[in-house]
Amino acid sequence: MTPALKLENLAIRFGGVQAVADVSFSITVGEFVGLIGPNGAGKTTLIKIIAGILRPDRGRVELSGRDVMRLSTAARVRKGLALTHQIVRPFRTMTVLENVVLAAGHRQTSSPLRALFHVSRKQETERATGIIAQVGLAGTERKLAAALPLGQLKRLEMARALAVDPTVLLLDEPLAGLDESEAAQQVDMIAAVNARGTTVILVEHNLAEVTRICRRLVVLSNGRVIGDGVPGEVMADPVVREAYIGDGERAHA
Repeated sequence: MTPALKLENLAIRFGGVQAVADVSFSITVGEFVGLIGPNGAGKTTLIKIIAGILRPDRGRVELSGRDVMRLSTAARVRKGLALTHQIVRPFRTMTVLENVVLAAGHRQTSSPLRALFHVSRKQETERATGIIAQVGLAGTERKLAAALPLGQLKRLEMARALAVDPTVLLLDEPLAGLDESEAAQQVDMIAAVNARGTTVILVEHNLAEVTRICRRLVVLSNGRVIGDGVPGEVMADPVVREAYIGDGERAHA
């Protein structure tokens, strides 16, 4: 089976710092993978390379068997990639529904000619309403995004990502700032999205939730992969434990 995502020898340097160094791994269609590591390990940098926000010094990214290195972030989205950010960035003066409808109509707005002749938003509105309910925001459709608390803003960020019909979903610290109960609910919602067939890569520092829900962990340290496998075995690896202890990172598992 063609991998949903394949990385080959990715590397990038910022000045004298090797942020990502020869990272290679593949993710099967439908997998739920936790990408973890101590602070400064290179996780967010790697995610930005996959999304096309950063261009690596060398290496290759494939989506569903296609080399996407020459494609922009927007083009990668059209090929099935979606990314949520740690700091949520909705259109705060728009309603929840309007935010998701805008994302749901991305294929129409990608072409000026198509957008010109696409007047009705009925289909996008119906899809957006369903997605809003799927992420647990039913009843908030008419609220302004600016009025939502952080937990709901995180769910709106997820809804906007799902609205672009991703086959691979990259989540950059979706639990940041949430309390224990909110974090657990958020992860359960993400797991439900994965259960419907979307491949998920979760970058997160909350190890308790990551190890509870992910079926595979990939561990980065100093820009390199130092662990890859079943969560229990990976977290028991002395090399992985040393990377966390040496960084002063508090593992919540």
